[in-house]
Amino acid sequence: MADYENHPVPEGINVSPTHPLREFALLVAGISGLVLVTALIVSLLAGQFARHIPFAQEQALAESLGKHWPTNANSELDQQRQAYLQNVADRLASVMNLPPGMHITVHYAASGTVNAMATLGGHIIIFQGLIDTLPNENALAMVVAHEIAHVRNRHPIVAIGRGFAVALTLTSLSGFGDGLMEQWVGGLGMLPVLSFSRNQEEEADADALEAIYRLYGHVGNATSFFEQVAKEATNISSPALFNSHPGVEARIERIRHFEQSHPAQQKTAAVELPDLMKIAKSTASSP
Repeated sequence: MADYENHPVPEGINVSPTHPLREFALLVAGISGLVLVTALIVSLLAGQFARHIPFAQEQALAESLGKHWPTNANSELDQQRQAYLQNVADRLASVMNLPPGMHITVHYAASGTVNAMATLGGHIIIFQGLIDTLPNENALAMVVAHEIAHVRNRHPIVAIGRGFAVALTLTSLSGFGDGLMEQWVGGLGMLPVLSFSRNQEEEADADALEAIYRLYGHVGNATSFFEQVAKEATNISSPALFNSHPGVEARIERIRHFEQSHPAQQKTAAVELPDLMKIAKSTASSP
């Protein structure tokens, strides 16, 4: 019987030709990609589910989070301003075919922030800083109608549902979302930071234009605010209202196209803003 001979083991036989750090990076990238894809799928499904949550339940959730609204209509003047804004919203809502039980509540914020937002339960917040940029009620109505359209189309609850689903998914799969979950469960940041998709913003614009046309008989002056924003587009402190909104120029173009295809039913001048809404501007400009 021939003698058995152990051949020497070649060097590097159990060593991968790929650097260990590269293999680790690929593993991490693969896991991260899986987590992100899963979060995206769950987010889309959650958005569809959230749309069917009864509005009464959305209102109850909004009431529990009301302390986070950045409003301060405490003085008599602020209350008068809020009442005027509520009147504008009520008139718009009457021509927007809101579902039964859906009511719009406007909150006035004296802050100089150039913003307006729609949040849960039919609550809309209008900032004085935004009002100060508007030349007339028609321009204000365009912004208010846009926010009402978000509520009507259930965009706030969809945004909340998607955000919660993403936080829950990240927590479950990776543990990276612990801080996010604490935020969502505690209600912190749920109201002020809602972000809507480009499609949702375009849908809200389209519904707002229809409402303006029904209420005023024309959409003249609907572009006023957006044209002002376009002039200041180079300003690094651009209005928060447009941080995630479609391009201002594109919005102006769509409004003008709507105006061309919907001739004015009657020739009427733009409705002036009441003096009480202009006090902040005149006060700010005084020495």
